[in-house]
Amino acid sequence: MAFLAALASVSTWFPHGLARRAIKQKMKTLIRNAEVVLSDQTAKTNVLFEDGVICAVDAAAGADADEVIDATGLHLIPGVIDDQVHFRDPGLTHKEDLATGSRACAKGGVTTFLEMPNTNPATITLDALHAKLDLAAGKCLVNYGFYIGATPDNVGVLKSAERTPGIKIFIGSSTGNLLVDQQAALERIFAETTLPICAHCEDESTVRANAERLNGGKSYRDHSRIRDHKAALIATQRAVDLAERNDHRFHVLHVSTAQEVKFLRGTSELISAEACPHHLFFNVHDYETLGSLVQMNPSIKHPEDNEELWRGLIDGTIEVVATDHAPHTLEEKDQPYPKSPSGLPAVENSLALMLNSVNTGHCTLQQVVSWMCAAPARVWDIVNKGSIQAGFDADLVLVDMNREAEIRNEQQVTKSGWSPWHGTKLKGWPVRTFVHGQTVYNDGVFDDTIRGTEAMFDHGG
Repeated sequence: MAFLAALASVSTWFPHGLARRAIKQKMKTLIRNAEVVLSDQTAKTNVLFEDGVICAVDAAAGADADEVIDATGLHLIPGVIDDQVHFRDPGLTHKEDLATGSRACAKGGVTTFLEMPNTNPATITLDALHAKLDLAAGKCLVNYGFYIGATPDNVGVLKSAERTPGIKIFIGSSTGNLLVDQQAALERIFAETTLPICAHCEDESTVRANAERLNGGKSYRDHSRIRDHKAALIATQRAVDLAERNDHRFHVLHVSTAQEVKFLRGTSELISAEACPHHLFFNVHDYETLGSLVQMNPSIKHPEDNEELWRGLIDGTIEVVATDHAPHTLEEKDQPYPKSPSGLPAVENSLALMLNSVNTGHCTLQQVVSWMCAAPARVWDIVNKGSIQAGFDADLVLVDMNREAEIRNEQQVTKSGWSPWHGTKLKGWPVRTFVHGQTVYNDGVFDDTIRGTEAMFDHGG
């Protein structure tokens, strides 16, 4: 184990291909008879992969292989890419860490995650970014990447950053030097940097005015009154204006309102957006039974917002589904408002929630794969991921669209040990997860000796 961990750390500085060969055993695997979800169709075929790379998606059923997996009755999809998680490592690892978070990913069919910079210390320097990459190399079952965080005065760092999917700006909902809500600082970031930018869009002045009007809020439902539709829309419009004036790619994180969806329909190709399961499936009526368990930033909204978010996904206005996995312990959540922290765990169940939505007729499996696999790879320029095709990484998931099971707190592997969907019965579950061709999770069993590798990003120079 110590030897494997030492080899895994090589991935933080070796060229990507060399790192992969150093830590992956050479093995040829054939998956036969699966319904394979390709970019343009779903076809019953055979997929062959060797040394962590897909060799063929139309291999002969009798092709030579070290391992043959009969996937009759199952679908094979690309590994999910979750482009928004908070794994709390370093600094708040009693809630989650890279090992437990990546285990939850493996169980949930997530083969690559991109983690946010609001750890302790915050990822706002190159040293902090590289330290996270080093830490992940020895702890993560799945592949990983880390955003560089913007502050009012670190534009020089943002301009020189590499080995990152992009820049994260907290226009609202943050503290300390990660909060960037002054126009001059935002103008510099959008004008002087070249990496893709994403942002948490809630207008801080609106949030503060609402909180003052409500005397800080007394109930969990007040959270949605304080972090209201207006706060989200103002910040999203502001950020999109900055992006379009500066010809800068921009990704709107966790869209939560119908107004934002309608506004985003008129924006340019520079703009992409995402929705999260909690904004798709929960609304203010759920505070009555779930209380702080569904307290999030941005807040959950109203049924009509749920409906418009789904319309935005179906018509392509919203391209990505990601979790904003942000765990706290149940003891922390079980506090009166406003002491209760915002955030909930989701990586373990996000794919199953969307597969269940396929079975209930909300969407198709092809759409789920687009939203959770292909689109995040495209938005963040992730090399050789997000699709099942020859030459791409063998990050794959077998799913059973007919399996029925209930989400239970006691079965969660996230360190926080709970889910807001506790007691929810779903049909459609991931059953086996491959990272670079190796099985990291198989129907309840993990291989904790496997390590993912650093995701590579091709931002065009």
